[in-house]
Amino acid sequence: MARPAPGVAGADRSQGAPVHQAATEGGSQPEEKPAPRRTRRATKNASRKRPPKTAADKRSYVCSVRLNDTEKSLLATAAAAARTSLPAFLARSALAAARDPEHAVGAIAGERELISELFAARRHLGHVGNNLNQLTRAVNSGDQPGDAHLDAVLTAVRRATGRVQAATDRLLEHR
Repeated sequence: MARPAPGVAGADRSQGAPVHQAATEGGSQPEEKPAPRRTRRATKNASRKRPPKTAADKRSYVCSVRLNDTEKSLLATAAAAARTSLPAFLARSALAAARDPEHAVGAIAGERELISELFAARRHLGHVGNNLNQLTRAVNSGDQPGDAHLDAVLTAVRRATGRVQAATDRLLEHR
């Protein structure tokens, strides 16, 4: 390879680009330091507003939760509103419920009680429907059921309807 002329940058390796020194004779030029290469990790830590968790504060246990589509969608929407991930939202909301067990137990028990009431009302309607079918069969065969029996069935229908209405109202209050 040929030696470069004195005062020139050095061996030209890529079509006229100086390698070590400035190619002009006006003296030295300020060197540009290349920007430090940022890794993903460095960028992430640089933007954190709080220090990383200590070993004692890190979460090391994993709990698996099964959800249906509606539950997952509802929780994902709530997590987005809280500007957090779904797992973090689940952990924080469960911890909040654990810190206030009386309120949490009341809410959970309320749902269980409501579901139990709906199942009981459904059973009651099944029994009333059976009685109503018996009365209808008797009337269609020419029998005349007693007024007391007819009144009892109508009272049971009203009571079952009232239970279903009350349970539905409570369900709508919870939503």
